[in-house]
Amino acid sequence: MNTYHPRHRAERAILAALPGRAHDVARLRALAEAAWPVVTVIGKYNHGKSRLLNEMIGHAAFSVADKRETVALAEHVHDGVCWLDAPGLDADTHTVDDDHASQAIWLQSDIRLFVHAVKEGELDAAERSLVESLRQDGQRTMRQTLFVASQVDQLASERQMQDIVRAIGSQVPDFELHLVSSTRYRQGLDGGKVLLLERSGIPALKRALQHALGGVPKARAHETALLLGETRAELEQLLRARHALLAGLCAQQAQQRRVFDRDLLVVLDKVRVDIQALLDAPGPDHSRMPDSFATQFKVTAGKLDRNKLQVAYSKACIFVNGVLIQHGVTELPLAQQTRVRSLDNVMVAVMGVYVKYRKDLRQIFCEDAGRERLKSEFSRYFELSVDRVELASRIADAEADVRTAQQGLAALNVLDTPQVPV
Repeated sequence: MNTYHPRHRAERAILAALPGRAHDVARLRALAEAAWPVVTVIGKYNHGKSRLLNEMIGHAAFSVADKRETVALAEHVHDGVCWLDAPGLDADTHTVDDDHASQAIWLQSDIRLFVHAVKEGELDAAERSLVESLRQDGQRTMRQTLFVASQVDQLASERQMQDIVRAIGSQVPDFELHLVSSTRYRQGLDGGKVLLLERSGIPALKRALQHALGGVPKARAHETALLLGETRAELEQLLRARHALLAGLCAQQAQQRRVFDRDLLVVLDKVRVDIQALLDAPGPDHSRMPDSFATQFKVTAGKLDRNKLQVAYSKACIFVNGVLIQHGVTELPLAQQTRVRSLDNVMVAVMGVYVKYRKDLRQIFCEDAGRERLKSEFSRYFELSVDRVELASRIADAEADVRTAQQGLAALNVLDTPQVPV
């Protein structure tokens, strides 16, 4: 397949969004590219399918044998019609034979000739299931199925044939049964016996098939519009769902950020009030008085002031850290982590470990520049937290899914437009 062909690129874009539509996309391609109406004969092997096809065409185009002969999809074009002889329905499942039969029945065919040898009696469960599927498909797509009861000459009596035909008719009440005998038809041709030809049922089957062939263009147009419409509706629904998911994730992301910013501002305002009250307390600032050798083991005014500052700083950090923990902002990103586990947290990265003097507290918590730095740094680590990174990843995936659905919807227009072969 030429992947650079506009149609093939469009198919890939659609399937990227709707992988479950692979069969419908392949069927649309078959409808667009088929040069002739396609008639497929289906049924169990040794039910006379290949011989019937040869008589319908007028020469031995398909191999005939008493044993299972057709094990692959045989094709022959004659008189403006593509004829397909599919492997028998009793081919082993999940094999290449079964794939060929499914391809012929559901992907390529415009008209199906379902062949059942009356000598085998009624339809078995597998045949009944397939006929019902063909009936439902015909109602949906307008593809026609002709039911052929073959080898009617091989029954012992006319009454036996009537009993079997009546039983089969009750199994498939929505189908007209075409009773045929390829042997009688060949004898009639070779002997010039017109009545025997008509009794073979094949001339009547040919007329029914010719009438069905006349409806192929309308059926193809209907099925094409149907598949395109269904695919478009599913893509539009998918796009709406993905837009809704993306909008919800973005709303969640924005709401989380608003709550974090609000909670952080509240705690920073509280801390500023507490720190400012400490800084505005009357009396001299003893925190800058150094300790001497003589006072290193004594309680001094400097030590008491520095202790007050450190306690105030620790309380401020506890309040802020409570907000960070509440919003999942605890550990540093992996790239920033060290071997010292106690240092691998956001509070240490932003605040450091120790503050001594009043001017430090004022700069950090009370001045606008310091507060803006705290908001900026804590917000940055908030966005790098595990939950936020995971949410951002989900949003990126959702955005990619929206683009995929949009591209699939746009690509559908290519399938809906006649293409010039390249």
